[in-house]
Amino acid sequence: MKITEIQIKHYLLPLDPPFKAAWDPEPREKFPATLVFVHTDEGFTGIGSGDLMTGFEGHEHLFIGRDPFDVERHAQVLNNIDFHYGRSWPLDIALWDLIGKITAQPVYKLLGGKQDKVLAYASTGELVSKEERARRAEHLAQRGFKAMKIRFHHQDVREDLAVVEEVRKAIGNKMEIMVDANQGWKMPGDTEPTWDLKMAAQVAKELEQLNVYWLEEPLPHDDLENMVRLRNMTSVRVAGGEMNRRFHEFRELSNAGALDVYQPDVALCGGITFGRKIADYVQANGGVYSPHTWTNGIGVAANLHTALGVGNTAYLEFPYDPPAWSVERRDFLQTSDTRLKLDQHGYLHGGNKPGLGFEIDEEVLKQYEIR
Repeated sequence: MKITEIQIKHYLLPLDPPFKAAWDPEPREKFPATLVFVHTDEGFTGIGSGDLMTGFEGHEHLFIGRDPFDVERHAQVLNNIDFHYGRSWPLDIALWDLIGKITAQPVYKLLGGKQDKVLAYASTGELVSKEERARRAEHLAQRGFKAMKIRFHHQDVREDLAVVEEVRKAIGNKMEIMVDANQGWKMPGDTEPTWDLKMAAQVAKELEQLNVYWLEEPLPHDDLENMVRLRNMTSVRVAGGEMNRRFHEFRELSNAGALDVYQPDVALCGGITFGRKIADYVQANGGVYSPHTWTNGIGVAANLHTALGVGNTAYLEFPYDPPAWSVERRDFLQTSDTRLKLDQHGYLHGGNKPGLGFEIDEEVLKQYEIR
């Protein structure tokens, strides 16, 4: 079997009302998405998504005529492209989806099938009043979620802490609470000061009293020494790594003992092929692997299958903060029956469908394609 064609298509979903992401100074009025189609001479097609494939154009010939099962070879080529031009990891996701379809197996089983389900945590995205966040938290608990993540980004961190306190008061111990400080990296227009070690330590001390499960990205993503210091100063788990781009960055973080929870995203760093290597490495050093998934529904599915296949993951990120960030918006490229759903106990399942288990909504593609 040979790869005969690689297609890259772009889509844009209008957001009305806009999504006001806590980490972005500009409201999001559009949601871009890219699909990668890998076609073969035997009629099978794999599909990937999650990043915009920046830098891939002109490199299709490096894969045409090749065996799709040569994933290690293909991942090395993508890693070279990443170094020179930009991230193109959705192609690796498409290759794994393709291999799953060819073999009639779900990807997580091809990766090792370590588990077949994982608890989801609702990853919220907006800044709202403490009363509104508490109301939404109660709704999440009713939906079956056993954990949720709250974003910090108020001008005064005491307002952020008040939100966590209000949520804890509302839900008691029905859910674990994670906190995302979003200090690891910044959007282009964000020029606000980043926390230093003292600030991160003070916040962590307050979060200890509220029984917070982890504090995510309390420091810049490359500040390994202070992450190590922070871990030694608090009982709250320190999480990070979502925008780190290459394998060696996670190797260095892990060797330093900088994090408790490692959050690479296979759509942004290494694809599934390198993603499982990162998971194996950080877990061998005693870390927890719990990937970032905030791209689109296909990106969530790819990270779910990787986590199920090789991870010690206790909770998987499920981007969800209705009404502004709904499953319908996040997974708009997929047919409604193949969008990821929680069971009544709060689990996401790998299922038995071949590949990554989703199907594309052809009518939606026609409506929102950028030509």
